[in-house]
Amino acid sequence: MLFKLAKFGAFWRFRTRFDVKVCRGDVYTRNGVCSLLCSSFSSMTMSKDVDEASNLVESPELPSWVKFSEKGVLSSSPDDDFVLPSISHWVDENKVLDLKVGLESQGGDVDGSDVDKISRILKNPFDSPDDVVQALNDCGVAVSNDLVDQLLKRFSKNWIMAFGYFKWAQMQEGFKHFPHSYNMMIDILGKSKKFDLMWEMVEEMDQLGGHVTFDTLTKVMRRLAKACKYSDVIEAFRNMDQFQLKRDVVTLNVLIDILAKEGTVELAQDMYNEFRNQITPDRVTYNVLIRGWCKVGNMDKARQIMEEMQKSGVCPDVISYTPFINAYCHERNFRKVDEILEEMQEKNCPPNVVTYTIVMHARGKAKEIDEALAISETMKKNGCVPDAAFCSSLIYILCKAGRLKDAQDVFEDMPNQGLIPDVLTYNTMITSACHHLQEENALKLLQKMEENHCPPDLETYIPLLKMCCRLKRIKMIYFLLSHMLRNDVSVGLDTYVVLIRGLCRSGKLEHACLFFEEAVLRKFVPWENIYKDLEKKLEERGMSKAKKQIEELMLLAKQQKT
Repeated sequence: MLFKLAKFGAFWRFRTRFDVKVCRGDVYTRNGVCSLLCSSFSSMTMSKDVDEASNLVESPELPSWVKFSEKGVLSSSPDDDFVLPSISHWVDENKVLDLKVGLESQGGDVDGSDVDKISRILKNPFDSPDDVVQALNDCGVAVSNDLVDQLLKRFSKNWIMAFGYFKWAQMQEGFKHFPHSYNMMIDILGKSKKFDLMWEMVEEMDQLGGHVTFDTLTKVMRRLAKACKYSDVIEAFRNMDQFQLKRDVVTLNVLIDILAKEGTVELAQDMYNEFRNQITPDRVTYNVLIRGWCKVGNMDKARQIMEEMQKSGVCPDVISYTPFINAYCHERNFRKVDEILEEMQEKNCPPNVVTYTIVMHARGKAKEIDEALAISETMKKNGCVPDAAFCSSLIYILCKAGRLKDAQDVFEDMPNQGLIPDVLTYNTMITSACHHLQEENALKLLQKMEENHCPPDLETYIPLLKMCCRLKRIKMIYFLLSHMLRNDVSVGLDTYVVLIRGLCRSGKLEHACLFFEEAVLRKFVPWENIYKDLEKKLEERGMSKAKKQIEELMLLAKQQKT
């Protein structure tokens, strides 16, 4: 239990006597803090982002060019189809998807048969959205807005499939897309850097009358900023009045937040300077700039913004100080961290649970475990109670320190303290279990997420897939990919990279080749180092035919990109 942890038990018992709601601040800082914690929790997984899953078969038919080498038939291993007895019933209930009989029902509010039918068609590779439209004609599915949203989410990383389906649905008699569906499609196109199509979609929304909102433009500007098209971001903001949208402090805050988050805080500062006489800045404006300058390590400029903030009559709050804490923690300058914490108390601006979580996490990553756990005593003294994110960070620290039993105790005791483990908590536990090859524990955690209706995300599956590659659990890999599809978690290039690299390292070259081929057919370009590693392994194994095919696939992938 939690009270067994040194310097933590009394605080945890103290927590139950309070019902304190601590504001996590405005959306800009909240997202920033959460992204800091998420990036730390996922550092053990090597994962990034992901794309849509194909319909999978329980015993996948390998391409003929990987079945044989000059040395004969490739042998299989007993590990390939092994499933732990303790979870076999769960795996059997969630059968791996079969290409020939179609996908199983996904549940939810949408008719599973419709989702299955469309997904089964979209499993095939297509060269263009028009090809998708043609393939979907006469499919016999009645379109609904819920169905559109689910399929856009499921195929969100493959713009050809998503856009083709979107266009096909639009052509169905009597059907009209909701504005938020347009926004989803715009985001998909922007993520895929199909900016011409993205703008065409915005124009189409505008012609429909009143469909373009600032949420639409926010998605556009964020995708442009991620592609380093900063001048286009600013132009979109300047021209927003053509969509009958007005510039105000909220929209200005979003603009400078987008620019600051993408490492161009200088441009964010320029936009602030340009518009501050037309639009009165508020606390969020200053906090976004402070965070932006702290992010690039310019504490002096961040202090100048805080001074300007105070001169304008706006008092700094906990969100104003937390970026300084975050920056100094990143530098492991804990002397300065303590100074800022003292300043916050002196200014009657006490740290909140987010601030303390950042400090505890940084101390733990620096292997100062006692100091990290001592943060709980400081929180107790200041009447600040933990939340799920705090517990997730604590679990991460304990796991990294090898104190797996203590981490498990914290996790199991969370409901007793009125805290519900969220996806970040589960991901932290799963990552640790996978790192230590605790196969049963890791998979049972995924099962528990399902039972507790906690939807998994990409960060849930990546460590599980890596573990199964190491253990050569081929059947479980396909089970996990099917499970991803059922939960509308897309499979993209980074997932294929994990699979190809993991299977290559564990000697399962035939399956590595299978995923390499699938990635290319889905218009992805495998990383060059992954390609070289697979090519080298095939040569060492004497699989010259497979090596030649991989080379041809890589050439095709590069041609598709151009």
